[in-house]
Amino acid sequence: MPRMTIAADPCPVGLRGIVPAMNTPFDADGAVDLAGVRRCTRFLIAAGCAGALVPAVAAEVGSLSVDERRAIVAAVLEEAAGRLPVIVGLSGLEPAARLATARAADREGAAGVLYNPPPEERGAALETALAGIAETGVPLIMLQDLDWTGAGIPFDQIVRLFERIPAFRALKVEVVPAGPKYRAVLEATAGRMHTSGGWAAGQMIEALQYGVHAFMPTAMEPLYVRVFSLFRGGDVAAARALFERMLPALAFANQHVNVSIRFLKMLRVAEGVFATARCRPPVPAFDAVQSAEAEHLIRRIVAEEEVSGRLPGGTPAR
Repeated sequence: MPRMTIAADPCPVGLRGIVPAMNTPFDADGAVDLAGVRRCTRFLIAAGCAGALVPAVAAEVGSLSVDERRAIVAAVLEEAAGRLPVIVGLSGLEPAARLATARAADREGAAGVLYNPPPEERGAALETALAGIAETGVPLIMLQDLDWTGAGIPFDQIVRLFERIPAFRALKVEVVPAGPKYRAVLEATAGRMHTSGGWAAGQMIEALQYGVHAFMPTAMEPLYVRVFSLFRGGDVAAARALFERMLPALAFANQHVNVSIRFLKMLRVAEGVFATARCRPPVPAFDAVQSAEAEHLIRRIVAEEEVSGRLPGGTPAR
């Protein structure tokens, strides 16, 4: 399995581009569809993604058992087979299970782990948690700085942890607003902290101007990859034009994380990647108006993703 390479810029984590947080496909009976997990992994590789994150919020991680999580991660790692760095999510696990999962991730060749601390875990408690994860030997710890309505983990604590815990070299920023935090973290660490945008991928062009290294959205990978490549290649106008065509779908999806999960699973079905768009509670069903709007937007996205009439991996567009 791949390890991340050393980049030419100050950041030692060689992960540049799109690193999707994968949805979990379920079959008609509500069980995890591991064949769908594998198809999705192949889709990400064909789309040119720089890595994958599994499982996290987009995976409906709160509904997954420990055994289901292990099976999903194993399927992604086996299917990736050295072609795609994989970040393993530790979110929602009790401390013992968290450390066991980190050890297994390292043993099985994951590129690193992502930790989403509960809101009450700040200060010394967060440092203790990260130090414990680092002791498992994982090559990289990514901290998920998630706050749907505020500034998230205090900036000075992030910098202090970066200085004290060598494995902590990546931050997934999902706060409001994200832009100033990208800038502050990159400036304070002289560009050495790997910084990625998650839920704030809706401000992708802004983030690229701050110098963010990677983005961790869910789905629409061929388009995100193209925007990233165009911008980094100097064609900012073309990057903006494509991203602006994505914005109606992003605006619909980003009403709420549960809307995003259901909408993007519907997109996966349209791409031929998932067999069903089934979700587990508490993700609600769409009403008739939401369903019609989602289907309209999905047709637009699939049309953008088509390459000579086909999607990445040779899957015919439906």
